Amino acid sequence: MTSLDLFLPFLVTTGLFAFLRGPAMLYVAARTVAANRRAGLMATLGIHLGGYVHVAAAAAGLSVLFQAVPAAYMAVKLAGAAYLVYLGIAMVRTPTRQPGDNGIPAPGVAMTSARRAFLQSMMVEVLNPKTAIFFLAFLPQFVDPAAAVPIALQFAVLGTIVNMMFSLADIVCVLLADAVLARLRTSGRAERLMQKVGGTVLVGLGVHVALGRA
Repeated sequence: MTSLDLFLPFLVTTGLFAFLRGPAMLYVAARTVAANRRAGLMATLGIHLGGYVHVAAAAAGLSVLFQAVPAAYMAVKLAGAAYLVYLGIAMVRTPTRQPGDNGIPAPGVAMTSARRAFLQSMMVEVLNPKTAIFFLAFLPQFVDPAAAVPIALQFAVLGTIVNMMFSLADIVCVLLADAVLARLRTSGRAERLMQKVGGTVLVGLGVHVALGRA
């Protein structure tokens, strides 16, 4: 496996990357703001599981495709951006509750919302080619070709650690967002405002992804 001289810098660098503000943290915070903590946590789980698609691709060398074929990178990037914009617009347009509701969603409704957040977030991450490029650029710096462990397995293990640390940061972000906004969930107007803010953030992320150079 990777030597200790490589592994310790890997952990430190990964931790720094994980807890720097990034699109994933903004995304899960937006899902939390627009819905609730459960939806935010399920969104984090979806991103986490979607990240393993990129870990597997990096281990198999498939991420090189995005560098070799720019058109493939651009196609996936625009598809992911369009999906984010679609989710944001749908979030803004969806009513929070009907007149006469007590503001507490029924268990079935809450479960459906959380399941939807999970599935949508997994799709968002799978359609994010920047994650694939990140793994392709970052992981080789800490792979030891002289180790007895196959390089592909080193990619898989290191990628899993990166994915788990990033998800830990996302969970912290969800909990902080929920704590800050807990007192605001006292009226339908506040809920509606938070839902609009969350949807607007997703639309902004989609536009940022589409217009970004890399």
